[in-house]
Amino acid sequence: MLIVHLGALGAVVRSTANLRAIKRKYPGSMITWVTDAPAHHLLTNHPAIDRVLTTNENDMLQLSALEFEIAFVVDKSLKAVGVIKRTTVDQIYGFKSHPVNGAIIPATTAAEELWSLGLDNNKKFFENKKPETQLMIEALELGEFRRDEYWLPLTAGEEKKSQERKAKWLGSYQGIIGLNTGCSSVIAYKKLSVEMHRELILKLRAKMPHMQIVLLGGPEDTERNQRISYGLDVINSDTESGLRDGLVSIAACDVVVTGDSLGMHMAISQSKQVVAWFGPTCAQEIDLYDRGFKVLSQSPCSPCWKRTCEKSIMCYDQVSLKELMDAIKSCCTNGLSGGLAPLDSAPQKNERAVATT
Repeated sequence: MLIVHLGALGAVVRSTANLRAIKRKYPGSMITWVTDAPAHHLLTNHPAIDRVLTTNENDMLQLSALEFEIAFVVDKSLKAVGVIKRTTVDQIYGFKSHPVNGAIIPATTAAEELWSLGLDNNKKFFENKKPETQLMIEALELGEFRRDEYWLPLTAGEEKKSQERKAKWLGSYQGIIGLNTGCSSVIAYKKLSVEMHRELILKLRAKMPHMQIVLLGGPEDTERNQRISYGLDVINSDTESGLRDGLVSIAACDVVVTGDSLGMHMAISQSKQVVAWFGPTCAQEIDLYDRGFKVLSQSPCSPCWKRTCEKSIMCYDQVSLKELMDAIKSCCTNGLSGGLAPLDSAPQKNERAVATT
């Protein structure tokens, strides 16, 4: 079996939910996964993946020496289809390209629904109610959708490191709230402002003094996290030690507050309680597996999936701090008790609801 899913990083993490379905339908199969660097660091040593390759030329030479009965092309991109051209495959599921004009098209009729969402904003934004995990299972013809969880386990060494990190951060506090402050540069406004993060921290300190607060992120968030944390009682996690170390930090938290980002997908993969806010992207495409809440921006033009925006009031400016606080409080109760606590108060009729899923 060949899986071609090159990016983005969060989407690659989400695609690990396909692995159990592949193993059910094709027991005993050997899986090779091709992805773009640095996503290969997330997949290395995975118990269900036999070989991880990147798109560098050395790895493509290795791929050209292999033959596959089946390939799953998850990306709707010419680059992903081009990877298939470097090897021999009997059957392709997912996506392929038109040989003349290069248009991405469904490889089989099963992929038409997922393909069509990229062509029709109304259908993608409002009509579709399926999470991306279900759309992928159906498009790749992997059998009945069973709502399989993401599958991105820590190694034994990472698990030990996560427990040690949690103990160090926890001290005398009862639990840990991780604030994932950043996002990729593709849609750069899937993150709250520095000022809003600081206001949220002050409210958390006042209302939930029993919880430790840790800032999470990657190298691109280091300087920003320093600005967010200046003069505040929070911990800045290490943001410079790579993707797997970031996964260890997220695993050490009880609750993760985040935009629709790699950090959100990592938190889902580690079965964390998640408070995820959505502005430019579609909340219904994300499954939190009944461990958290989705807070929707009150922006009238949300979602839009635009990579740039020139509005003076951004969608992240229109996220309700009250809804975030209510959701965080409920998730802290859930995370520390193992139960399912409701929100403190129901939204008013004219408010965008905090949805659970």
